[in-house]
Amino acid sequence: MPRHDSCAWGFPSPDKWPTDDDVVAVGADLAPDTLLYAYTHGMFPMHIDPRHETLGWFSPLRRGVIPLDGLRVTKSMRRSARNFNVTSDMAFVDVMRYCAMVRTDGNWIDDDFIDSYSMLHAMGHANSVEVWNEDNQLVGGLYGVRIGRFFAGESMFHLETDASKVALMNLVDMLNADGVVLLDTQWCTEHLATLGCIEVPRADYLGLLESALA
Repeated sequence: MPRHDSCAWGFPSPDKWPTDDDVVAVGADLAPDTLLYAYTHGMFPMHIDPRHETLGWFSPLRRGVIPLDGLRVTKSMRRSARNFNVTSDMAFVDVMRYCAMVRTDGNWIDDDFIDSYSMLHAMGHANSVEVWNEDNQLVGGLYGVRIGRFFAGESMFHLETDASKVALMNLVDMLNADGVVLLDTQWCTEHLATLGCIEVPRADYLGLLESALA
């Protein structure tokens, strides 16, 4: 999988990135070529102002990664999984909208993000996992960017207990079946750490990304 080097913006190279800040660039747009360039070069976008007027491009100093052989699956998670039906790429936009509405840190997912990532989804470079209850209601899910053997998890949500964990369990199974070698979670939160997420230094992450895209 070649790196996506076609981009209208002059992003700084990693050797020019600040060594004390997760934000490595500001500006640009959310066009598909911009997003593909950014993800294959270790960056992802989020708004950095409350009015959503300025895009920040992040490459965390300590990157969250879930080893694909290291997801911690408890007995209670497996029991919960029996109560749900799981699909993939059946309700991509709905998953994004729930992530924006339900998560307190999801307010950066606005209509521009939804439109842009929906275009990536149509191109085959973004995927969703949906979790449905017995009444066929969408109660959990996640979405992210897929390029080659690399998957960047963007956000997940749940409306019923363990629904997002079940989505993650199924994502890991899907990625392992497809030969994906890198599952990026952006940051390692306390919650993700309980599921097996670890932190890797930025330079190490860039090396893992290079290998996943090779």
